Amino acid sequence: MMTKIIGVGNYIPSKTITNLFFDQHVFLNENGILLKEDNASITEKLKKITGIEERRYADNTQVTSDLGVIAAQAAIKNAGIDPETLDYIIFAHNFGDVRFGTIQSDMVPSLAARVKHTLGIKNNFCVAYDVLFGCPGWIEGVIQANAFIKSGIAKRCLVIGGETLSRVVDIHDRDSMIYADGAGAVILEVGNDDGAGIKSHLSASYTFKEKDYLYFGKTYNNDGCPDTKFIKMDGRKIYEFALLNVPDAMKKCLDNSGYSINQLSKIIIHQANEKMDEAIVNRFYQLYDTPVPENIMPMVISKLGNSSVATIPSLLTMILNGELEQHSIQKGDVVLFASVGAGMNINSFVYQF
Repeated sequence: MMTKIIGVGNYIPSKTITNLFFDQHVFLNENGILLKEDNASITEKLKKITGIEERRYADNTQVTSDLGVIAAQAAIKNAGIDPETLDYIIFAHNFGDVRFGTIQSDMVPSLAARVKHTLGIKNNFCVAYDVLFGCPGWIEGVIQANAFIKSGIAKRCLVIGGETLSRVVDIHDRDSMIYADGAGAVILEVGNDDGAGIKSHLSASYTFKEKDYLYFGKTYNNDGCPDTKFIKMDGRKIYEFALLNVPDAMKKCLDNSGYSINQLSKIIIHQANEKMDEAIVNRFYQLYDTPVPENIMPMVISKLGNSSVATIPSLLTMILNGELEQHSIQKGDVVLFASVGAGMNINSFVYQF
């Protein structure tokens, strides 16, 4: 029994935020001291490291669950299904609904419940719940949906990844320029015998030493409220952690699938940092003593930024909808999905289309 993707959808906000948006920001270090570089130099350095030129922010009237609804509606339409036939709605996020101009997160009821309500689903046995697993949350939702389907307790699941990170950033922290908003979704169901489906998966949580590489912390502005928390990260430690652990996890997942490295058509990896993702993929291929093929890893972070759980399903939708000129996925293609993020968590799955 295979779990098959039958529909995809995304929502990429229309509000484009270029690097010029940060020109007048007052950037401080963790001690509250003004950075020596001017903002033009800071943003140029960010671009060189992360590849980010632009990012998308949600409209001021929208919250994360609103973005998730739009992506879900697109996936349902793409799949051509009746939403009443869904057995599970799984919504991966990290900060809930944070309304523009506020600092309070709202997660009750769950975002999945809000999506189900807005979709107008009356089926009480369509179970709606949220997953908090850092940036790898959407992949973890897919893995959970796969378990439900393979066990026979579900036939069809909707898995959403959505986030409005622009609502939880410290404007005095230069890392705030990395984050973005968006949502993506897929419909999964019991597959037929055509060979398509999830072939293997892997998850891991590194918490002994790595728990606080990404965390909620106070603003770098010493005059700000110390009790108001914002997303913070130790970029160097995350980079080193990812390069050390993600390629090995990807290799284990691919090896478990039964496919060889030369059978891979695409690697769809969390759009966290362009240089880091490139280094991960390079090291992954080094483990097989194989050169990295051209166009193996599609990247959209330069224009969309890092929208956490939304990056992978949004990117998958763009590829399948023919929106990326140099990338496509055909029937029979083998694709490796992978992510890393707060926890610290890593996960991956191999899928044949």
